[in-house]
Amino acid sequence: MLGLLAFAQLLVAGVAVAVRVERAQVVRVEEKVVTRIVTVAATPPKPAKEVVAVAPASPPPALPPPEPTPLPPARPLAAPPIADPVVERLVQEARKARLADDMASALNKLEEAQRLAPGEPSVLYETGMVYETMAAFDTRLADQASDAYLQVMALGTTGAGALYPLAAAKIRDGISMPADLRGELALGRPRIFPDDNLDDGERVIVTVPVQAAPGTEIAADDLEVRVNFFDSTMREGRKQIQPAAEGLCETLYEWVSGEFDFVGGEELLRVTYILPPQELQQDHLFGKRRYYGQTVEVYYKGEVIDSFAWPRHLSSRPATQGRPGDDLPQFLTEDMIEIDPYNPLLPTREGDIIPEMPDLINPDGSFPPLPEN
Repeated sequence: MLGLLAFAQLLVAGVAVAVRVERAQVVRVEEKVVTRIVTVAATPPKPAKEVVAVAPASPPPALPPPEPTPLPPARPLAAPPIADPVVERLVQEARKARLADDMASALNKLEEAQRLAPGEPSVLYETGMVYETMAAFDTRLADQASDAYLQVMALGTTGAGALYPLAAAKIRDGISMPADLRGELALGRPRIFPDDNLDDGERVIVTVPVQAAPGTEIAADDLEVRVNFFDSTMREGRKQIQPAAEGLCETLYEWVSGEFDFVGGEELLRVTYILPPQELQQDHLFGKRRYYGQTVEVYYKGEVIDSFAWPRHLSSRPATQGRPGDDLPQFLTEDMIEIDPYNPLLPTREGDIIPEMPDLINPDGSFPPLPEN
Protein backbone atom coordinates (compact mmCIF):
# COMPACT_ATOMS: atom_id res chain seq x y z
CA MET A 1 0.00 0.00 0.00
CA LEU A 2 2.79 2.38 0.83
CA GLY A 3 4.52 1.47 -2.39
CA LEU A 4 1.36 2.34 -4.38
CA LEU A 5 0.96 5.68 -2.67
CA ALA A 6 4.55 6.56 -3.37
CA PHE A 7 4.14 5.53 -7.02
CA ALA A 8 1.06 7.76 -7.36
CA GLN A 9 2.78 10.71 -5.86
CA LEU A 10 5.70 10.27 -8.26
CA LEU A 11 3.31 10.07 -11.15
CA VAL A 12 1.53 13.29 -10.15
CA ALA A 13 4.82 15.06 -9.61
CA GLY A 14 6.07 13.96 -13.05
CA VAL A 15 2.93 15.22 -14.76
CA ALA A 16 3.17 18.60 -12.96
CA VAL A 17 6.79 18.96 -14.05
CA ALA A 18 5.94 18.17 -17.61
CA VAL A 19 3.14 20.76 -17.69
CA ARG A 20 5.39 23.44 -16.21
CA VAL A 21 8.11 22.72 -18.78
CA GLU A 22 5.57 22.99 -21.57
CA ARG A 23 4.31 26.36 -20.26
CA ALA A 24 7.84 27.65 -19.98
CA GLN A 25 8.41 27.11 -23.65
CA VAL A 26 5.44 29.52 -24.66
CA VAL A 27 6.66 33.14 -25.56
CA ARG A 28 4.80 35.89 -23.65
CA VAL A 29 4.72 39.55 -24.84
CA GLU A 30 4.15 42.32 -22.34
CA GLU A 31 3.55 45.97 -23.23
CA LYS A 32 4.50 48.77 -20.92
CA VAL A 33 3.66 52.50 -21.27
CA VAL A 34 6.68 54.64 -20.54
CA THR A 35 6.02 58.42 -20.15
CA ARG A 36 8.84 60.55 -21.55
CA ILE A 37 8.85 64.39 -22.04
CA VAL A 38 10.06 65.37 -25.55
CA THR A 39 10.78 69.04 -26.43
CA VAL A 40 9.57 69.99 -29.93
CA ALA A 41 10.32 73.34 -31.62
CA ALA A 42 7.19 75.53 -31.88
CA THR A 43 5.82 76.34 -35.37
CA PRO A 44 6.12 80.09 -36.14
CA PRO A 45 2.64 81.77 -36.17
CA LYS A 46 1.17 82.85 -39.49
CA PRO A 47 0.95 86.62 -40.00
CA ALA A 48 -2.49 87.94 -39.16
CA LYS A 49 -4.57 89.40 -42.01
CA GLU A 50 -4.93 93.15 -42.23
CA VAL A 51 -8.07 94.35 -40.53
CA VAL A 52 -10.24 96.36 -42.94
CA ALA A 53 -13.31 98.27 -41.77
CA VAL A 54 -16.36 97.10 -43.60
CA ALA A 55 -19.56 99.15 -43.64
CA PRO A 56 -22.40 97.37 -42.03
CA ALA A 57 -24.84 95.97 -44.47
CA SER A 58 -27.84 98.20 -45.05
CA PRO A 59 -30.95 96.89 -43.50
CA PRO A 60 -33.46 95.52 -45.93
CA PRO A 61 -35.99 98.08 -47.12
CA ALA A 62 -38.99 98.33 -44.97
CA LEU A 63 -42.15 97.08 -46.47
CA PRO A 64 -44.49 99.90 -47.55
CA PRO A 65 -47.45 100.41 -45.30
CA PRO A 66 -50.66 99.05 -46.63
CA GLU A 67 -52.56 101.52 -48.78
CA PRO A 68 -55.46 103.06 -46.94
CA THR A 69 -58.88 102.51 -48.28
CA PRO A 70 -59.61 105.53 -50.57
CA LEU A 71 -62.46 107.71 -49.51
CA PRO A 72 -65.16 108.45 -52.05
CA PRO A 73 -64.48 111.71 -53.98
CA ALA A 74 -66.08 114.80 -52.60
CA ARG A 75 -69.14 115.84 -54.47
CA PRO A 76 -68.36 119.15 -56.23
CA LEU A 77 -70.55 122.12 -55.54
CA ALA A 78 -72.90 123.13 -58.29
CA ALA A 79 -75.24 126.01 -58.73
CA PRO A 80 -78.68 124.95 -57.56
CA PRO A 81 -81.06 124.42 -60.47
CA ILE A 82 -83.80 126.97 -60.99
CA ALA A 83 -87.13 125.28 -60.40
CA ASP A 84 -89.25 127.74 -62.38
CA PRO A 85 -88.51 127.53 -66.14
CA VAL A 86 -89.76 131.10 -66.63
CA VAL A 87 -87.25 132.39 -64.07
CA GLU A 88 -84.50 130.32 -65.70
CA ARG A 89 -85.28 131.88 -69.09
CA LEU A 90 -85.26 135.39 -67.59
CA VAL A 91 -81.87 134.79 -65.96
CA GLN A 92 -80.38 133.54 -69.23
CA GLU A 93 -81.78 136.52 -71.14
CA ALA A 94 -80.43 138.90 -68.48
CA ARG A 95 -76.97 137.32 -68.76
CA LYS A 96 -77.02 137.74 -72.54
CA ALA A 97 -78.13 141.36 -72.18
CA ARG A 98 -75.31 142.03 -69.69
CA LEU A 99 -72.71 140.62 -72.05
CA ALA A 100 -74.18 142.83 -74.80
CA ASP A 101 -73.85 145.92 -72.52
CA ASP A 102 -77.64 146.29 -72.38
CA MET A 103 -77.82 146.84 -68.64
CA ALA A 104 -81.31 148.38 -68.61
CA SER A 105 -82.82 145.28 -70.23
CA ALA A 106 -80.82 142.99 -67.91
CA LEU A 107 -82.12 144.76 -64.79
CA ASN A 108 -85.70 144.65 -66.02
CA LYS A 109 -85.54 140.90 -66.57
CA LEU A 110 -83.87 140.31 -63.19
CA GLU A 111 -86.49 142.37 -61.38
CA GLU A 112 -89.21 140.27 -63.01
CA ALA A 113 -87.37 137.07 -62.08
CA GLN A 114 -86.94 138.20 -58.47
CA ARG A 115 -90.65 139.00 -58.26
CA LEU A 116 -91.50 135.47 -59.39
CA ALA A 117 -88.84 133.72 -57.24
CA PRO A 118 -87.66 135.83 -54.27
CA GLY A 119 -84.38 134.64 -52.84
CA GLU A 120 -83.35 132.64 -55.93
CA PRO A 121 -79.49 132.52 -55.68
CA SER A 122 -78.92 132.64 -59.45
CA VAL A 123 -81.07 135.77 -59.72
CA LEU A 124 -79.26 137.45 -56.82
CA TYR A 125 -75.80 136.60 -58.15
CA GLU A 126 -76.59 137.81 -61.68
CA THR A 127 -77.98 141.02 -60.17
CA GLY A 128 -74.67 141.55 -58.40
CA MET A 129 -72.80 140.97 -61.68
CA VAL A 130 -74.93 143.59 -63.46
CA TYR A 131 -74.42 146.18 -60.74
CA GLU A 132 -70.69 145.42 -60.63
CA THR A 133 -70.42 146.07 -64.37
CA MET A 134 -72.39 149.31 -64.04
CA ALA A 135 -70.21 150.39 -61.11
CA ALA A 136 -67.38 150.99 -63.58
CA PHE A 137 -69.31 154.09 -64.65
CA ASP A 138 -70.98 154.97 -61.35
CA THR A 139 -69.08 153.90 -58.22
CA ARG A 140 -72.21 154.30 -56.07
CA LEU A 141 -73.61 151.14 -57.65
CA ALA A 142 -70.83 149.06 -56.08
CA ASP A 143 -72.77 149.00 -52.79
CA GLN A 144 -75.79 147.47 -54.53
CA ALA A 145 -73.54 144.81 -56.05
CA SER A 146 -72.15 144.01 -52.58
CA ASP A 147 -75.67 143.76 -51.15
CA ALA A 148 -76.62 141.21 -53.80
CA TYR A 149 -73.52 139.13 -53.08
CA LEU A 150 -74.21 139.26 -49.33
CA GLN A 151 -77.72 137.92 -49.94
CA VAL A 152 -76.18 135.00 -51.82
CA MET A 153 -73.78 134.31 -48.93
CA ALA A 154 -76.67 134.41 -46.46
CA LEU A 155 -78.11 131.32 -48.18
CA GLY A 156 -74.98 129.29 -47.33
CA THR A 157 -73.56 126.43 -49.35
CA THR A 158 -76.76 124.46 -48.91
CA GLY A 159 -78.89 127.08 -50.59
CA ALA A 160 -76.40 128.76 -52.95
CA GLY A 161 -74.14 125.83 -53.84
CA ALA A 162 -71.23 126.86 -56.07
CA LEU A 163 -72.42 130.48 -56.05
CA TYR A 164 -71.52 130.79 -52.36
CA PRO A 165 -67.69 130.71 -52.79
CA LEU A 166 -67.97 132.99 -55.84
CA ALA A 167 -69.95 135.58 -53.89
CA ALA A 168 -67.60 135.20 -50.90
CA ALA A 169 -64.61 135.92 -53.16
CA LYS A 170 -66.35 139.08 -54.44
CA ILE A 171 -66.90 140.30 -50.88
CA ARG A 172 -63.39 139.32 -49.78
CA ASP A 173 -61.55 140.94 -52.68
CA GLY A 174 -63.94 143.86 -53.10
CA ILE A 175 -65.62 145.15 -56.23
CA SER A 176 -62.85 145.94 -58.70
CA MET A 177 -63.02 149.37 -60.28
CA PRO A 178 -61.22 150.59 -63.40
CA ALA A 179 -59.64 153.38 -61.37
CA ASP A 180 -57.98 150.75 -59.17
CA LEU A 181 -55.98 149.47 -62.15
CA ARG A 182 -54.54 152.82 -63.18
CA GLY A 183 -50.82 152.43 -62.75
CA GLU A 184 -51.12 148.62 -62.69
CA LEU A 185 -52.36 148.09 -66.25
CA ALA A 186 -50.71 149.89 -69.15
CA LEU A 187 -49.79 149.65 -72.81
CA GLY A 188 -46.25 149.13 -73.98
CA ARG A 189 -44.91 150.60 -77.19
CA PRO A 190 -46.53 148.81 -80.15
CA ARG A 191 -44.26 147.34 -82.81
CA ILE A 192 -45.23 147.82 -86.45
CA PHE A 193 -44.18 145.39 -89.21
CA PRO A 194 -45.24 146.27 -92.78
CA ASP A 195 -45.37 143.22 -95.05
CA ASP A 196 -43.41 144.27 -98.13
CA ASN A 197 -43.79 140.85 -99.77
CA LEU A 198 -47.46 141.39 -100.53
CA ASP A 199 -47.92 142.13 -104.22
CA ASP A 200 -51.47 143.50 -104.17
CA GLY A 201 -52.80 145.70 -101.43
CA GLU A 202 -51.16 146.24 -98.05
CA ARG A 203 -50.76 144.17 -94.92
CA VAL A 204 -49.44 145.59 -91.66
CA ILE A 205 -48.88 143.59 -88.45
CA VAL A 206 -49.02 145.54 -85.19
CA THR A 207 -47.90 143.80 -81.98
CA VAL A 208 -49.41 145.48 -78.91
CA PRO A 209 -47.87 144.64 -75.48
CA VAL A 210 -50.34 144.87 -72.59
CA GLN A 211 -48.48 145.06 -69.29
CA ALA A 212 -49.75 144.41 -65.77
CA ALA A 213 -48.15 144.87 -62.35
CA PRO A 214 -47.17 141.72 -60.37
CA GLY A 215 -50.06 140.14 -58.55
CA THR A 216 -52.70 141.83 -60.70
CA GLU A 217 -55.56 139.49 -61.54
CA ILE A 218 -57.51 140.43 -64.66
CA ALA A 219 -60.35 138.45 -66.15
CA ALA A 220 -60.28 138.11 -69.91
CA ASP A 221 -63.92 139.24 -70.14
CA ASP A 222 -63.14 142.55 -68.39
CA LEU A 223 -60.24 143.53 -70.67
CA GLU A 224 -60.64 144.87 -74.21
CA VAL A 225 -58.01 146.26 -76.56
CA ARG A 226 -59.18 148.33 -79.51
CA VAL A 227 -56.90 149.16 -82.42
CA ASN A 228 -58.26 151.82 -84.79
CA PHE A 229 -56.42 152.09 -88.09
CA PHE A 230 -56.15 155.19 -90.27
CA ASP A 231 -55.48 155.50 -93.99
CA SER A 232 -54.13 158.36 -96.09
CA THR A 233 -55.59 159.43 -99.42
CA MET A 234 -54.65 162.06 -101.99
CA ARG A 235 -57.60 164.17 -103.12
CA GLU A 236 -57.36 167.44 -105.01
CA GLY A 237 -53.63 167.46 -104.45
CA ARG A 238 -53.98 167.33 -100.65
CA LYS A 239 -53.19 164.50 -98.31
CA GLN A 240 -56.11 163.51 -96.12
CA ILE A 241 -56.12 161.23 -93.09
CA GLN A 242 -59.26 159.13 -92.70
CA PRO A 243 -60.31 156.20 -90.48
CA ALA A 244 -60.17 152.80 -92.10
CA ALA A 245 -63.17 152.25 -94.36
CA GLU A 246 -65.63 149.81 -92.86
CA GLY A 247 -66.24 146.88 -95.16
CA LEU A 248 -63.19 147.66 -97.28
CA CYS A 249 -60.36 146.59 -94.96
CA GLU A 250 -59.97 143.56 -92.66
CA THR A 251 -58.62 143.50 -89.11
CA LEU A 252 -57.60 140.28 -87.34
CA TYR A 253 -56.91 140.01 -83.58
CA GLU A 254 -54.88 137.22 -81.95
CA TRP A 255 -53.32 136.83 -78.50
CA VAL A 256 -49.83 135.47 -79.15
CA SER A 257 -49.24 133.74 -75.82
CA GLY A 258 -52.50 131.81 -75.94
CA GLU A 259 -52.99 131.48 -72.16
CA PHE A 260 -54.27 134.77 -70.74
CA ASP A 261 -52.41 134.77 -67.40
CA PHE A 262 -49.86 137.64 -67.63
CA VAL A 263 -46.95 135.35 -66.79
CA GLY A 264 -43.92 137.63 -66.90
CA GLY A 265 -46.18 140.67 -66.53
CA GLU A 266 -47.05 141.01 -70.22
CA GLU A 267 -49.44 139.70 -72.84
CA LEU A 268 -48.93 140.30 -76.56
CA LEU A 269 -51.81 141.08 -78.92
CA ARG A 270 -51.11 140.68 -82.62
CA VAL A 271 -53.34 142.75 -84.89
CA THR A 272 -53.16 142.24 -88.65
CA TYR A 273 -54.52 145.03 -90.87
CA ILE A 274 -55.22 144.03 -94.46
CA LEU A 275 -56.04 146.66 -97.07
CA PRO A 276 -57.01 144.87 -100.30
CA PRO A 277 -56.16 146.31 -103.70
CA GLN A 278 -58.59 148.93 -105.01
CA GLU A 279 -60.03 149.24 -108.44
CA LEU A 280 -58.84 152.04 -110.69
CA GLN A 281 -62.32 153.55 -110.76
CA GLN A 282 -62.38 153.79 -106.96
CA ASP A 283 -58.85 155.22 -106.88
CA HIS A 284 -59.87 157.92 -109.32
CA LEU A 285 -63.03 158.90 -107.42
CA PHE A 286 -61.91 158.66 -103.81
CA GLY A 287 -58.11 158.54 -103.99
CA LYS A 288 -55.82 155.61 -103.38
CA ARG A 289 -55.87 154.46 -99.77
CA ARG A 290 -52.64 153.62 -98.01
CA TYR A 291 -51.95 152.60 -94.43
CA TYR A 292 -51.01 155.61 -92.30
CA GLY A 293 -51.12 154.69 -88.58
CA GLN A 294 -53.29 153.55 -85.70
CA THR A 295 -54.49 154.34 -82.21
CA VAL A 296 -54.52 151.70 -79.47
CA GLU A 297 -56.81 151.85 -76.44
CA VAL A 298 -57.06 149.39 -73.56
CA TYR A 299 -60.40 149.22 -71.74
CA TYR A 300 -61.13 147.66 -68.39
CA LYS A 301 -64.84 147.11 -67.79
CA GLY A 302 -65.68 149.64 -70.48
CA GLU A 303 -63.41 152.46 -69.21
CA VAL A 304 -60.22 153.60 -70.94
CA ILE A 305 -57.14 152.75 -68.86
CA ASP A 306 -54.37 153.69 -71.30
CA SER A 307 -53.96 154.69 -74.95
CA PHE A 308 -51.21 155.03 -77.52
CA ALA A 309 -51.18 156.62 -80.98
CA TRP A 310 -48.76 156.43 -83.84
CA PRO A 311 -48.15 158.96 -85.30
CA ARG A 312 -48.76 160.95 -82.13
CA HIS A 313 -51.17 163.46 -83.64
CA LEU A 314 -53.72 160.67 -84.26
CA SER A 315 -54.56 160.77 -80.54
CA SER A 316 -56.70 163.87 -81.19
CA ARG A 317 -58.67 162.26 -84.04
CA PRO A 318 -61.88 160.27 -83.55
CA ALA A 319 -61.72 156.63 -84.51
CA THR A 320 -65.04 156.75 -86.40
CA GLN A 321 -66.68 159.12 -88.83
CA GLY A 322 -70.08 159.42 -87.32
CA ARG A 323 -71.26 155.87 -87.77
CA PRO A 324 -74.69 155.47 -86.15
CA GLY A 325 -74.56 153.98 -82.68
CA ASP A 326 -70.74 154.00 -82.22
CA ASP A 327 -70.70 156.52 -79.36
CA LEU A 328 -74.03 155.97 -77.68
CA PRO A 329 -74.15 156.78 -73.95
CA GLN A 330 -73.86 153.79 -71.64
CA PHE A 331 -77.11 151.97 -70.74
CA LEU A 332 -78.98 153.45 -73.76
CA THR A 333 -79.99 151.35 -76.72
CA GLU A 334 -80.63 152.49 -80.27
CA ASP A 335 -84.38 152.12 -79.91
CA MET A 336 -84.42 154.59 -76.99
CA ILE A 337 -83.27 157.61 -79.01
CA GLU A 338 -83.42 158.75 -82.60
CA ILE A 339 -79.96 158.62 -84.10
CA ASP A 340 -78.59 161.26 -86.43
CA PRO A 341 -76.22 159.56 -88.91
CA TYR A 342 -73.96 162.61 -88.90
CA ASN A 343 -73.92 163.11 -85.13
CA PRO A 344 -74.87 159.96 -83.25
CA LEU A 345 -74.86 161.66 -79.84
CA LEU A 346 -77.64 164.13 -80.71
CA PRO A 347 -81.19 163.13 -81.66
CA THR A 348 -82.72 164.63 -84.75
CA ARG A 349 -85.11 167.52 -84.38
CA GLU A 350 -88.54 167.48 -85.89
CA GLY A 351 -88.45 168.92 -89.37
CA ASP A 352 -84.78 168.20 -90.03
CA ILE A 353 -84.06 166.79 -93.48
CA ILE A 354 -81.25 164.28 -93.69
CA PRO A 355 -79.90 163.74 -97.22
CA GLU A 356 -79.64 160.14 -98.28
CA MET A 357 -76.06 159.20 -99.07
CA PRO A 358 -75.45 156.51 -101.68
CA ASP A 359 -73.74 153.29 -100.70
CA LEU A 360 -70.11 153.30 -101.82
CA ILE A 361 -69.99 149.59 -102.43
CA ASN A 362 -72.91 147.42 -103.46
CA PRO A 363 -73.00 143.73 -102.56
CA ASP A 364 -72.41 142.86 -106.20
CA GLY A 365 -69.27 145.04 -106.31
CA SER A 366 -70.63 147.69 -108.72
CA PHE A 367 -70.68 151.43 -107.99
CA PRO A 368 -74.03 153.26 -107.86
CA PRO A 369 -74.51 156.34 -110.00
CA LEU A 370 -73.37 159.62 -108.48
CA PRO A 371 -76.19 161.87 -107.18
CA GLU A 372 -77.07 164.94 -109.18
CA ASN A 373 -76.09 168.30 -107.74
